[in-house]
Amino acid sequence: QVQLVESGGGLVQAGGSLRLSCAASGSIFSINTMGWYRQAPGKQRELVATITTGGNTNYADSVKGRFTISRDNAKNTVYLQMNSLKPEDTAVYYCNVEHVSYTYYRRAYWGQGTQVTVSS
Repeated sequence: QVQLVESGGGLVQAGGSLRLSCAASGSIFSINTMGWYRQAPGKQRELVATITTGGNTNYADSVKGRFTISRDNAKNTVYLQMNSLKPEDTAVYYCNVEHVSYTYYRRAYWGQGTQVTVSS
């Protein structure tokens, strides 16, 4: 089993910054794409950013230029640096990790979610 532990959420004023972390642990064989999703009250969960093993990134248009996703493969950790935060960024943020087992079975794992609240 693979477990994901998120941290870094909190309350921040508009224009401020936060950095989210998501560390994978457990029986890890190989991790492929890692990403961040978010869900605001009354809204569907949406993709925020992804990063491949090769370092290729993809961002939602709403966060381009403000958020940066990165990863530390040695630590099995993915980060999300969030700058110039806006009230509309308020949501529960979930990390997602695609894991490949020793039998090459692919499965996605989700973090427990961390609350990000941006005040006006």
